[in-house]
Amino acid sequence: MPDLEITTLGGGCFWCLEAVYRETKGVISAVSGYMGGPGANPSYREVCSGSTGHVEVVQVTFDPAIITFREILEIFFVIHDPTTLNRQGNDSGTQYRSVIFTHSPEQQAIAQSLIAEITALAAFPDPIVTALEPAVTFWPGEDYHQDYLNKNPYQPYCLYVVVPKLEKFRKTFTTRRK
Repeated sequence: MPDLEITTLGGGCFWCLEAVYRETKGVISAVSGYMGGPGANPSYREVCSGSTGHVEVVQVTFDPAIITFREILEIFFVIHDPTTLNRQGNDSGTQYRSVIFTHSPEQQAIAQSLIAEITALAAFPDPIVTALEPAVTFWPGEDYHQDYLNKNPYQPYCLYVVVPKLEKFRKTFTTRRK
């Protein structure tokens, strides 16, 4: 078994991130869940209320021999808007904040460096507000949230929000697709 790495990312609704990373070459798994709040085992309803401090996240397990942490983050910065505080499209609240939960000092350094590079390039018209926080306990989401797009391809949110992000990934990162 190869040496695998984990990263945990929040960038709006977890269904969007999960759909993209499930199609990413080198990604072993992408699990929707929650991180960042003080309580144990939060439910979707509790997290959606915005009262728990948790973020909707996707925990990505990947093979760094196939895709690097930096490449995972490059995808992340393309498929969501890192300049909107506590909001992605119509999803608003701290549970939708842009955040990279780092699992090592190396991940922290790589994320800081990439954010500095993107900022220096003025790639976005507004400042990046993506937070960098040390990873804490990851709580997997309920079973019905896992592989949501494939289970619910005609659900309106999937058609109008998830699929366009997935299409953007497919068009932008053709060589990084499975």
